[in-house]
Order: sequence, then structure tokens, then C-alpha cells
Amino acid sequence: MPPIQLRREHLEAMIAHARETAPEECCGLIGGVSETRAASLYRLRNVTPNPELGYEAAPEDLFAAQRQMRERGEGLLAIYHSHPRSSDPSPSETDVRLAYYPSAKYLIIGIGGMEAVIKAFSISEREQRWQQVEYEITDE
Repeated sequence: MPPIQLRREHLEAMIAHARETAPEECCGLIGGVSETRAASLYRLRNVTPNPELGYEAAPEDLFAAQRQMRERGEGLLAIYHSHPRSSDPSPSETDVRLAYYPSAKYLIIGIGGMEAVIKAFSISEREQRWQQVEYEITDE
């Protein structure tokens, strides 16, 4: 599978979202116009009882984002969230257990170091495993 293509503005928006919500985790969706090309970013509110330790998207935000994606002819390309204290993010046990969208990539933004780090993963909730995957940054 070729790497997903993210626009630089999407990366900057995800990092900004992570910094705005720190020390709580942020979350959102990325809609794509193909299986690899990002088109839109959808910020979601994190409504989990312990937002410093995990994320759960507000159901109404999730439904609204999915409706907008359908209207725009987009599919779910990726799900993103932050690990505010990590400088080298990787999926937690909870991230793996709750990875309900096997075709989506999972992006994790670590803002615990000097520079923000964004890593992408394929996660199999069924097999309880994950692997890092590559992504490309485009200016389009």
C-alpha cells in the first residue's frame, strides 16, 4: 500500500490542535478523496472522563464529520490524536484495543519534546498489534 499523502497545512493544524488541548489529548479525523490522499481535517471534541490519559470523540462531532465527509465525497483516511507528554509517540494498549477502523491509518502527535513529532500507524484491534507506516507531506 502506498503511503498516505498529507498536506503540510494538515500537519500544522494537527500540531496546533494538540498544543491547544494539552495537557489533554486531542482527536480528529482526516477525510480523503482516495485511499492515500488527504483532503480535509475534522477536529473532534475529546469527551472521555480522563482526557489526560485517552480520547473518545464526542458522538455528535463524529456523526457531523462523517456526514460532511459523505457530502464532500470523502472517505475516512486517518484518525489522529495526541500524546501530550511523549516525544516519540506510539500506540498505547488502549489505542490498540479501541482501533475499530482497520482500513484507517492512525496518526499520533507527540508534543512532549522540543519539536512536535507525528507518526503514522496501521493498527489491528482484532490481532492486537500495530506497525509504523510512512506518510508523505505535500504542499498541494
